[in-house]
Amino acid sequence: MYYIQNRWRLEGKNLHYYGLRTVPNLFKNDVSVSKKQAEILSSLPRHLEADELLIIKKLVGMQVVTEDELKHIPNSFAQAVFCKNCCANDFLIPGLEFDDKGLCPLCQTEADVKELRSIVPIVDDIPRSKKSRFDIALFYTGGKDSTYMLYYLSKVKGLRVLALTWEIPFMSECAKMSIANAKKAFKNVEFITRTVNQTDLSTIYKKLYSLSENTCACPSLAYVLFYPELVANNVPYFSAGNEPVQMLGLYYNHLAPKLAYSFSANRILSILMNIGRIITLHPPLKKGQFQTLMTMKQLAYGDNLIKKISGYESELVSNIVNSIHTVPELLKPFRKSIKQSSRTGNIPSFVHFDLDKINGGVYDWNKVKTILVNECGWVPPDDENKALHTSCKIERCKDHTQFVRFYHCKSKMIPFSSLEFSLASRRCERTREETLYEMEHLLGFSLEEIPECAIMRSFLEG
Repeated sequence: MYYIQNRWRLEGKNLHYYGLRTVPNLFKNDVSVSKKQAEILSSLPRHLEADELLIIKKLVGMQVVTEDELKHIPNSFAQAVFCKNCCANDFLIPGLEFDDKGLCPLCQTEADVKELRSIVPIVDDIPRSKKSRFDIALFYTGGKDSTYMLYYLSKVKGLRVLALTWEIPFMSECAKMSIANAKKAFKNVEFITRTVNQTDLSTIYKKLYSLSENTCACPSLAYVLFYPELVANNVPYFSAGNEPVQMLGLYYNHLAPKLAYSFSANRILSILMNIGRIITLHPPLKKGQFQTLMTMKQLAYGDNLIKKISGYESELVSNIVNSIHTVPELLKPFRKSIKQSSRTGNIPSFVHFDLDKINGGVYDWNKVKTILVNECGWVPPDDENKALHTSCKIERCKDHTQFVRFYHCKSKMIPFSSLEFSLASRRCERTREETLYEMEHLLGFSLEEIPECAIMRSFLEG
């Protein structure tokens, strides 16, 4: 009897692998098949004749196997195979492959991705603005990473910061208290909060739930809400406070090629891009402005043709865009501000701060949390062991739904937190015990529905 190997799926005239493959097959998740091969594959499992085996011989042993060669797919952490060097495992990332040394692809490629720091320009300093009463804006959730960025920009760098908070219905109590304490701790920060009315938000969430089985629209919806504010206030820079493992996770999820991480430093590409703007009587773009326009235009109008052709599409972003577009009125001021800023050149630059570099080489989660508690009045979650995503009380819903969809091969996107946490397990100075505890008990990686999903559905039902 011959079978299609577990985690491989026949999709038309293509075999797709749902997982993260070992080097040298990293990102080689698709194999084209002929019509005859597809006919044979679609009939499996069954016995195959010699002439049939000849037709699919290039697939035998890898994509097509005998029963004793089928890979085991764990259904719990207890059954998982772990990387010998980090806490990545084939339950957290279904379809994770290992090399002969027992290393996962994340560890195999550690040296190769050392310079992949951010897909938006990294800056060390922000000049004092002469055209605005703010030097920089920050998307602020009250969570660990955004609070640390607020601390760094305001207290360490002494910048005039505009803190932008989208008040989501699921904001955690510890995040609310952290925001309240931050307003007392940071005297040179102006805080503004925006909400989406219940009717519009319900429309967006219901659409998103039908597409992704969760309601996680952050930070995309925040960009839509606040970009007009940035343009109106002539804010020269803004940041989202993404930590290193989040940025690197985009690469392993096939959402950002290596070129994206060096694009801002490529002078030739910048010159070619600005020639087009000058010809069309638009001011040339400065560092970080291109990334801003591309991000905002994607949310306002969807993926452009180049991105669709390139194959670097994001199922997550596409679903969010489609959901936001169910409320056209929300998009009107957003699109107007995009056109205005592009025409005038008054485009806030999207920039990133290297949190590893800022912290002496390693963004130590435990050390950072101590600083936040002492300097900012930050309130940790009820379980202080939690360090990944602390601002949303139903964050685990996103983990759970992304995980279950990927586990059952309904989505090609590796769960974001699976990658981020696997990378963090050897990069953020945490003990193996701390990592395993949070992985198993504080995240949403379960095949059984978790309690937070009921909270989400309750909101959808009104």
